Amino acid sequence: MRAAVLTVSDGVAAGTRDDASGDTLESLLREEGFEVVRRVVPDDRDDIAAALEDLCARASLVVTTGGTGFGPRDVTPEATRPLLDREAPGIAEAIRADALRRTPHALLSRGVAGLRGATLVVNLPGSPGGCRDGLAVLRPALRHALELASGDTATPHRQT
Repeated sequence: MRAAVLTVSDGVAAGTRDDASGDTLESLLREEGFEVVRRVVPDDRDDIAAALEDLCARASLVVTTGGTGFGPRDVTPEATRPLLDREAPGIAEAIRADALRRTPHALLSRGVAGLRGATLVVNLPGSPGGCRDGLAVLRPALRHALELASGDTATPHRQT
C-alpha cells in the first residue's frame, strides 16, 4: 500500500529548515509496511491543494504535516476541506483530544480529515511529536479505514 507525506512549510520549502516532521512520518509509515512518497510545499493554499490532488491520485493515505495552527499562513485545513468528498471528523477530534492530554496548545489545532475518493487524508501538526502522537491515534483503525474506503467487500464492517 502506498502512503504520501505532504510537508507544508515555508522554511522547509525554501531549504532553510529540516523536514523533521516529514522524516518522522515517513519512518513510522514505513514501519507499518507502507511505500512512502513525499512532497514539500510552502504555506500557500493553491500549492497545498495542487499537491493534495496529485498525491490523492497516487496513494491510499495522504498525511499532511504543518499549517494547521492559528498563524496567518496556516491554511492547510482550508486547502484540504474543499477537496474532500466526505469528512471524517472523528479522526481529527480524536487526534486533538489525545494531544490535549499533553498540551493546552492542542486547542489551537485546526486539522481536518476525510476521504477524497478512496484516499484517506489526515492533517497533522507541524512538529515531529505531534505527528508521532497523531499517527499513534490513527494507527489502530488505519488498516480497517483503508480497507473500507477502498470498497473491499471482503472486509467486515466493524463497529464498537
